[in-house]
Amino acid sequence: MDPALPAALRAAIDQALEGQARGPLAQRAGALSAGYRGKRTSSVLVKDGGDALAYALTRTPATYAATLRALVEVTRLRPGLAPESLLDAGAGPGGGSWAALDALPSLKTCTRLDHSPAFLGLAASLAAAGPPALSGAQGLRGDLTDPALTPPAADLVLAAYALTEVAPEKLGGVVRRLWDATKGLILVIEPGTPDGWRRGLEVRRMLGEAGARLVGPCPHAGECALPATDWCHFSQRLPRSRDHRRAKGGEAPFEDEKFFWIAAERPVGAAPTAAFERVIAPPRSGKTGVRLRLCRPDGRIEDTEVPRRDRAVFARARRLSWGDALDLGEDQ
Repeated sequence: MDPALPAALRAAIDQALEGQARGPLAQRAGALSAGYRGKRTSSVLVKDGGDALAYALTRTPATYAATLRALVEVTRLRPGLAPESLLDAGAGPGGGSWAALDALPSLKTCTRLDHSPAFLGLAASLAAAGPPALSGAQGLRGDLTDPALTPPAADLVLAAYALTEVAPEKLGGVVRRLWDATKGLILVIEPGTPDGWRRGLEVRRMLGEAGARLVGPCPHAGECALPATDWCHFSQRLPRSRDHRRAKGGEAPFEDEKFFWIAAERPVGAAPTAAFERVIAPPRSGKTGVRLRLCRPDGRIEDTEVPRRDRAVFARARRLSWGDALDLGEDQ
């Protein structure tokens, strides 16, 4: 899995940047970041195409990388997953849609749903040279929190960093509407913060009460066993372009995007997920072996060490990364 933006998307962003003064763009990016940290929403912050472009430059690489990583994990648990239609809810500039097409080439149609004309316009422009499912995607303007909204049905419903802007009292209605639109599987991605994790668990609970079957990342549908001082999240490293670094005021050629995801499915016609464990912290290698923190199917959180002397298991364990699933049906 390559977390870098696809060449066509990267070229489209570069083309959109032509003639744009980098200083004002960086100022817009900084204002957006400060606004989001202050709990303001895109409906307030993204006023025009310049704001949308600043967002695309600074946030689309991370949105793409996190969505792709989550979808890779989903397809490992559902190797036969082959949706044909996608609803990208709260699509923004469309980075999540690009990730979905890269992970699931079976997709033939896409609908991008967003409240912002600036986001919808930029998403369409960036996708013009992309795969047919994206270049021919339908753009639909709508507010996820509007009770009158009826999102179009799709095999795969994606809400990447969209529910983080929904007020708690409106979250239930949004989740219900998105689940009603889900013909197969729904994937929700949240920031890898304590609030994002708690919101993800609340979404998991709501989907379960609606009849959805959990796919991941959790290997169980019970209460999370993590203490109140901790939270579950994952990390994906991604490269930064020169313009990306300038806009964010940093020199590092990469960044680590922290995120949390929830995937659930219609249980009709789908086989239950095989038992697995999830690596929920960075593995630590030492002289005696590899230490793993695992979330287990029975709901326990357990730290375990795989000793070097157990060569076959150790070789497998040292290849594991933070966020990987460990299939219990494989040879141990």
